[in-house]
Amino acid sequence: MSDSAAPVAPLTLNVQYTKDLSFEVPGAPVIFTSLRQPPQVSINLDVQVRKLEESADVFEVTLAIRAEGTAPAAKDGEKPTPVFIADLSYAGVFTLSGIPEAQHEPILLVECPRLLFPFARNILADVTREGGLPPVMLQPIDFVSLWQQRRAAALANVQPAANA
Repeated sequence: MSDSAAPVAPLTLNVQYTKDLSFEVPGAPVIFTSLRQPPQVSINLDVQVRKLEESADVFEVTLAIRAEGTAPAAKDGEKPTPVFIADLSYAGVFTLSGIPEAQHEPILLVECPRLLFPFARNILADVTREGGLPPVMLQPIDFVSLWQQRRAAALANVQPAANA
């Protein structure tokens, strides 16, 4: 009989939750009678990571998504009319076990958001549909590419030390 414990998963999603959700239709109810086509939607997405316990590798990973819908301008030179604004922060608490610290960044900025994304996508679609508008269906996100862009930008901001 063995006393060895069951193997521990290298990545554990402890809990996931809606951290913050805001939805508004600034021009309601008039916008519903004047909107002639689905709004044009712009998406801004960010991944945020925060270490929760100094003594353990436990992190909160948050997908911050802002979706803004606008109706095209009626006349040249006019600004587009805001139709809706949705802000969603969807988070998960992850434990990394036995993973070298050098490998934390790609796991926290690629794998963890990939696990959270389908749930955030559903929430955004539901809230826009329940708000009386066509559901916003986010296309799949290439988190590897986002992480690589973030790393490249960080490396570009590093200034070389001046020679004395």
